[in-house]
Amino acid sequence: MFFSIIVPLYNRPQEIKELLESLCHQTYKEFEVLVIEDGSVNDASEIIAGFYDKLNLKYFVKNNEGQGFTRNFGFERAAGDYFIIFDSDCLIPPDYLEIVDKELKGNYLDAFGGPDDAHPSFTPTQKAISYAMTSPFTTGGIRGNKKGIGQFHPRSFNMGISRKVWETAGGFKITRLGEDIEYSIRIHSLGFKIGLIPTAKVFHKRRTNFFKFYKQLHFFGRARINVYKFFPKGLKLVHFFPACFTIWLLFTLLANIFNWQVSELCNFLLAVFILLIFFHSLVKNKSLKIAFLSIIASFTMLIAYGLGFIQDFCKRVIL
Repeated sequence: MFFSIIVPLYNRPQEIKELLESLCHQTYKEFEVLVIEDGSVNDASEIIAGFYDKLNLKYFVKNNEGQGFTRNFGFERAAGDYFIIFDSDCLIPPDYLEIVDKELKGNYLDAFGGPDDAHPSFTPTQKAISYAMTSPFTTGGIRGNKKGIGQFHPRSFNMGISRKVWETAGGFKITRLGEDIEYSIRIHSLGFKIGLIPTAKVFHKRRTNFFKFYKQLHFFGRARINVYKFFPKGLKLVHFFPACFTIWLLFTLLANIFNWQVSELCNFLLAVFILLIFFHSLVKNKSLKIAFLSIIASFTMLIAYGLGFIQDFCKRVIL
């Protein structure tokens, strides 16, 4: 099978360099790489030039449209039997394509997704953010788990679709705010077989500090409501958890300020939640520093997502 790897790029030349370096070490060689510069001011043309003799690489420059439509641009120019989408801030293990090829030959999927993990080279903050995005205590663990709630929806940091899916479903209909979730639901609705390949993981850098992480997750919360406008039945109770947590956290703060009797119970539950995150991260990462940072990352994730969700739920659903 011949794979086309499609990577939209916007003002991140150093990230694409590290991604391409990781692709040079793939044990499976039947693939091409399409990098699409989406209107970047700080482009990666000089970096890309250093990889033409190492990879089957195609580089395109276009006006800014957002990642969804930029991936469509790549689909239209891809030669592969199967398209794989990565975010530019990913590192790909050497056996990734070999794993995917083997899985598709043994149990064919029209579309698939894989989990993400923290690379040993990541900073403690990046590892804490990775923990928050994959932890069962923040609902993040649902995304890369076969036992997740409802249908599995691949996410665009690590997602594959067959050429037949693209020819039938077309590309992304929206370019931002949950474009990958909308696309996954639409592929499901057309009767294609979608699944998780749990061993096809990538190392996803995400954001390098908590401020940038907050902005990203606030955007994700808004994106969930955007997907709801396309597929109302796709909004599940679990998607309300960060918003409910944020409201409960505010209630706990007020209970302590005004010395309400319920404050002791709220504080106890909050302490239990913090300890669960701390010890779970400690066992997983084997680092006290990362365990402490995981508490900050988890609260940042839940509050940012919750506020974004509440904002657009009020504006676009209630109003």
